[in-house]
Amino acid sequence: QARLVESGGGSVQAGGSLRLSCAASGYYFSYGCMGWVRQAPGKEREPVASIDGVGATRYADSVKGRFIISQDNAKNTLYLQMNSLKPEDTAMYYCASDLRPCPRSSYVYLGQGAQVTVSS
Repeated sequence: QARLVESGGGSVQAGGSLRLSCAASGYYFSYGCMGWVRQAPGKEREPVASIDGVGATRYADSVKGRFIISQDNAKNTLYLQMNSLKPEDTAMYYCASDLRPCPRSSYVYLGQGAQVTVSS
């Protein structure tokens, strides 16, 4: 069973940057789909970005051009570089993995979440 542990959340002013990391264990990193999803208070969980075993990436329209997803296969670590952050990016961000292919609207495995708060 995959275990995903996020780190790097925090508070930042609008226009700032944060980088989330996700350490994965019990999972073959180069298979299936890995991604980030987020959930803001009172809203449904939504996919943010995904990356597959050959490095192909996809982004939600709301973050395209501002967020970058990447992975280090040797370290079994997934990253999300978030630039030009906006208050509407405020949410709990979850690392996610699934053996089924990308893109995905839902994932089998989720981490415990990392809070990102962007103030105006």
